[in-house]
Amino acid sequence: MNTLTLADIETIVDTMVSVALAHEDEFSQLDGLCGDGDFGASLATGFDAIRTQWAELDRTSISAFALKCSTIITSKTGGCSGPLWGTAFMRFGIGARGRESLSLADLVALSQAAQAGMMARGGAKLGDKTLLDAMDAATTAIQQTADADGSIPRAFAAAARASAAATETAKSWTARRGRQSFTGNRSRDTYDPGMVAVTKMLEAVSTCFPIST
Repeated sequence: MNTLTLADIETIVDTMVSVALAHEDEFSQLDGLCGDGDFGASLATGFDAIRTQWAELDRTSISAFALKCSTIITSKTGGCSGPLWGTAFMRFGIGARGRESLSLADLVALSQAAQAGMMARGGAKLGDKTLLDAMDAATTAIQQTADADGSIPRAFAAAARASAAATETAKSWTARRGRQSFTGNRSRDTYDPGMVAVTKMLEAVSTCFPIST
């Protein structure tokens, strides 16, 4: 498997929705250690809105589908999560215009575009202990898989491992953006809830695309 179709993108988004809903309490509890404690609820609200409108989502193209998801998340997700996750979907959708399928190289470029948009919107950078650090690690793993002529299932598996490793590494860092940064050194030795969410989503997505033996 070397490309993703619209149907595959639908599977990925549906899986992300399931993770956001299933781990709502966990994500909020993590956020409550050094933040407002509402991250899980905010994320679940936004992704649940996608599920509620699932049948009506624009499926004329990968781009249209992602852009509609962006609109829903931005309008329905509270706090800073809405603008950030919405921007990620928006940049992904814009970058996918004119494409009927996506290669690993496309995924890398679209992920990088999403990250750039999130950085511009939220002001965070790599090393600030945010979900961007998990996304960047995952994107690098996908790039390495592409360079080795690997398959999409192998890329997703590698991305999930890389995100998990980055999440563990960042646990010891002091947060420099978001609500966690307001607690200073107290944010050390705690997980960033956004990074945990990205990791769990990638882990779930990788099970949807098993590696062929």
